[in-house]
Amino acid sequence: METKIIDKLAFIYLKDAKVLMARSRGKDIFYIPGGKREGNETDEQALMREVSEELNVAILPATMRHYGNFKAQAHGKPEGVIVKMTCYTAEFNGVLMPGSEINALAFYDYSQRGIVGPVCRLIFDDLKAKKLIN
Repeated sequence: METKIIDKLAFIYLKDAKVLMARSRGKDIFYIPGGKREGNETDEQALMREVSEELNVAILPATMRHYGNFKAQAHGKPEGVIVKMTCYTAEFNGVLMPGSEINALAFYDYSQRGIVGPVCRLIFDDLKAKKLIN
């Protein structure tokens, strides 16, 4: 079986020992905000665009820091479809508000790990191991 990779970028934003999560319109679970690159976008360009579209804030490029890379089965996709999530932290200007494709934002702690997709579970495990979320 051929493996299909979905290459995504994610914005990890922590507040009060919880991680920011977003739910897209028509989706059944929350996920860490971000998305796929368009064309030849760099990680920085793609993440800045996605965060602006989803959260209505502007990432400050000089504050972007690579957090880690995570791979897991893609939620709701056929077996063998893998999400590769390249995660960054950053500071931003603006007030977090759901963008046009997002219908809700929430902050999750580790107790909510069971209701997120497989790749987010790995990120939750890492955040918890580093004592960044409760």
